[in-house]
Amino acid sequence: MSENLTIEHVYTAYDQADVLSNISLTVASGSITCILGSNGAGKTTLIRSILGLTRPRMGSIRFGNHRLEQLATHSIVGCGIGCVPEGRRVFSRMTVEENLRTGGYLTRAETKIRERLEQVYEVFPALKERARQLAGTMSGGEQAMVSIGRGLMMRPKLLIFDEPSLGLSPLFVQENFEIISRINASGITVLLVEQNVNQTLAIAQQGYVLAQGRIIAQGSTEVLARDPEVQRAYFGAGGSR
Repeated sequence: MSENLTIEHVYTAYDQADVLSNISLTVASGSITCILGSNGAGKTTLIRSILGLTRPRMGSIRFGNHRLEQLATHSIVGCGIGCVPEGRRVFSRMTVEENLRTGGYLTRAETKIRERLEQVYEVFPALKERARQLAGTMSGGEQAMVSIGRGLMMRPKLLIFDEPSLGLSPLFVQENFEIISRINASGITVLLVEQNVNQTLAIAQQGYVLAQGRIIAQGSTEVLARDPEVQRAYFGAGGSR
């Protein structure tokens, strides 16, 4: 069965103020779907709503047959949804391998954990060489590898990337987006939440644009690239972001 992520008429509030208003979107199984929006658009709140960290006050969030808005965060992870957080968030005083192992915490069998570690090391050979290095001593680009590898350790069906280009050099940004494409090609559905519109539209198939907690544009990435709202937001006098 295909496992789409389907969000319908979601409202999410902090205190009494809605941050997300009537959000409906679909992340098709096997796709790279992007969410574009500037700071304060509601992107982080949307991720928190999906992961059960901030409960929607109205609406439904489904992943396959699972109703996520009724589940605790660890149960949502158990459904096959992982997240590579904004700013990488590695455990700086733990080694690379210890960081990776935290991503496989739902798996008790050491043989499976070792198998998954080797699969991560195939994607990121540099991490195998530095398995005993403290993550806090690595560069931003290297920490990004650790963060993505940690997300892969849980064998997700859907992997959410929260601003993967944030704070990285252009070279590492390009490399990160190539890795995201390869992860998707391996069969993992990707929800890519970003401000870097050029790189994002280049690898995604479909997307949505958030502004002030509402979806203001949606469609294929080819359609979004020509959309007047997207043009004004990203290709206006301020240049692309």
